[in-house]
Amino acid sequence: MPKKNEAPASFETALGELEQIVNRLESGDLPLEEALSEFERGVQLARQGQSQLQKAEQRVQILLADSEDSPTTPFTPDAE
Repeated sequence: MPKKNEAPASFETALGELEQIVNRLESGDLPLEEALSEFERGVQLARQGQSQLQKAEQRVQILLADSEDSPTTPFTPDAE
């Protein structure tokens, strides 16, 4: 697991760590300071994930905008 302030390697890794944090917080067994620390890390991971999703969405929009200029060909399956 990455250190507390270290960015995870991927979106999926961050999501997995965030799910673990949620489970620990929902258990209700953490002392207050540890719960606050976990919550803080969760907020950080959520923000990083949101940023990654926004960047991915921008890339998709750019790709779709590029393809709008190109003519499309209808799909026709090969006859067997």
